Amino acid sequence: MPELPDVEGFRQVLLTCRGRRSVTDVDVRDAGVLRGVSEERLRKELEGRRLGKAWRHGKWLFVPTGDGPTLVFHFGMTGSLRCCDQEEPIEAHDRIVLTLGGERLLCYRDQRKLQGVRLADSADVDRILEGLGPDALAVDRDEFLELLSGRRGAVKSALMDQSVVAGLGNLLCDEILWRARVAPRTSTRSLSEKTLRRIHAAMGRVLATSVRDGCVPPRRSWLTGRRDDSEPVCPRCGTSMRSTRIAGRRTVWCPHCQN
Repeated sequence: MPELPDVEGFRQVLLTCRGRRSVTDVDVRDAGVLRGVSEERLRKELEGRRLGKAWRHGKWLFVPTGDGPTLVFHFGMTGSLRCCDQEEPIEAHDRIVLTLGGERLLCYRDQRKLQGVRLADSADVDRILEGLGPDALAVDRDEFLELLSGRRGAVKSALMDQSVVAGLGNLLCDEILWRARVAPRTSTRSLSEKTLRRIHAAMGRVLATSVRDGCVPPRRSWLTGRRDDSEPVCPRCGTSMRSTRIAGRRTVWCPHCQN
């Protein structure tokens, strides 16, 4: 599932692809990814406009279009953006293809179509942001402590709640908690200030590397690089890792390091 580092990577793809080119064609190959906008309106609003500088909050990507509405992407479980030349073949899961300046193609690819593409005016953008916590890449330590202190439920559930901190997903949360040596089922309200500081520091380190790589990297020295092994062991201590479901997602942790 695309998380903050992936979406930041898609933002860079879009920035590189758009250049100073206007949208010359909008090809909706599958309207099943449109959210609250018709194919006709999407084409009318985008064709002839130049895409502005994209910005991101959490897992959402926002692209202004001058005096027009904002183009909004949410990538769900399987969405992505790719930029290619016109000669390159369109793939089966490329649901929307924007031609930029008659030269480049910006493709929204999504296999499962759980989220998608929409147009938003300023009020719509505000409503989206009102439902989100601060971006995980920007939240400072004091704000992080304030957001987490006293919350009910498991700490992993709190970290995955987009209304608390925006951008963290399943892989990031498992990696952060493993590095901070905190069990994912630990009650959030039981965590000391020292432990919350440790989680915030781990979050910063994991995000810095992941944003640079454009994803949570499956390095063998990371929990992420071991979690899908047939018999995963902790890369730090060699203990067999355990797996359960928290907040509906598969959760992997080390019972020795995270206790």
